[in-house]
Amino acid sequence: MIEPETIFNETPVAHGEDAEFPFSLTDFLDIAQMLHTDTGIVLEQSKMPMVYARLAKRLRALGLKSFRKYRTFVATKQGANERKYMVRALTTNITRFFREEHHFEHLKSQVLPQLIKDARRGARIRMWSAGCSTGEEPYSIAITLLSMMPDAREFDIKILATDIDTDVLGKAREGVYSEGSLGPIGTELRRRWLLPVEPVDGVELWRVHQDLRALITFRTANLTSAWPMKGPFQVIFCRNTVIYFEEAVRGQIWQKMASVLSPSGYLYVGHSERIAANIDSFHPVGLTVYSRDAGAPSPESRTNAPHFGELR
Repeated sequence: MIEPETIFNETPVAHGEDAEFPFSLTDFLDIAQMLHTDTGIVLEQSKMPMVYARLAKRLRALGLKSFRKYRTFVATKQGANERKYMVRALTTNITRFFREEHHFEHLKSQVLPQLIKDARRGARIRMWSAGCSTGEEPYSIAITLLSMMPDAREFDIKILATDIDTDVLGKAREGVYSEGSLGPIGTELRRRWLLPVEPVDGVELWRVHQDLRALITFRTANLTSAWPMKGPFQVIFCRNTVIYFEEAVRGQIWQKMASVLSPSGYLYVGHSERIAANIDSFHPVGLTVYSRDAGAPSPESRTNAPHFGELR
C-alpha cells in the first residue's frame, strides 16, 4: 500500500517556468495510488516528471486545465475509459530488439541446444515473455530460435507473450517497427526476418516475417492477478517489469514463476533486478540469469488454470 506524505504539498510542481498544467504532490500521490490499485505497480516520487510528461497530452486531449481535475475525472464512473488510458500511459516501457544482448547469447549457447534436442525427440517446449510490451522481446527470442532451428514450426515449440496493456499487445501482434526499435539487428538478420513496408511520415518501417509470428501467442495477463496458464515453461523472460512492484509482491511473483518453470528451467530478469536470497527456488547461473532449483513446487501441482496449449 502506498503511504501518502504526512503533510500534502499543494504547491504545483515546477516543470520549467512555462509549465502548462498545475501538478501538486497530492495530484501525484492520488494518481500513483490509482495505478497501484489497478496494477500493483508502485511509483516513487522521483517519477513525478515522468507522470507529468506522459499525462499532459491526455489533459490537452480532454480540454482539462489541471491535474486536480484530471484525477477527479478518472476516479469517476464516467472516467473509467480514461483511467485505462492513464494506466497504459504510465506502464508503457521503451524497448527494442535484443535488448540486453547477453541474455540472448546465453539462451543461444547454454539453453537452446538442449531444448532443440528435446524437441526433436518429441518433447513439448514452451517459453514465456512476461511483460512483452510491443513485442520486440518475444520476436527476438523467436529469431534466436529459428536461427538455430529453421524447422522449429514443425515441432511442439511455442512462445507465450503477455502484457497487461491491450494497446501494446495490438502493436506486438501487428509486428511493425521503426528503425529505432531494431537495435543491433545486422544486415543479414534484417534481410531474413524483416520486410520493409510503406514508410509513414517519412519514417522507415519494417514488418516481422510470418515465420516469427507463427511461433508466438499474445495474451493479456496481469502478473499480480490469477494467471491464465500453468506451464510448464522451460524459459521465462521477465525483465524490467517486476521491479515496479513492492518487495513483498515481487517475492510472490518470483515464487509463482518458480511454480510454472520446469526443473532446471531458466529465468531472465532485468539488468537492475535481483531475486532476493530468501527466494530459495532460484539460483544465479549468469548475469541476471537464474535457474530453478529441482526442489521448487512442481508446475503440475497448479490445477486451477488451463494448460497453455489450450489458449491457442
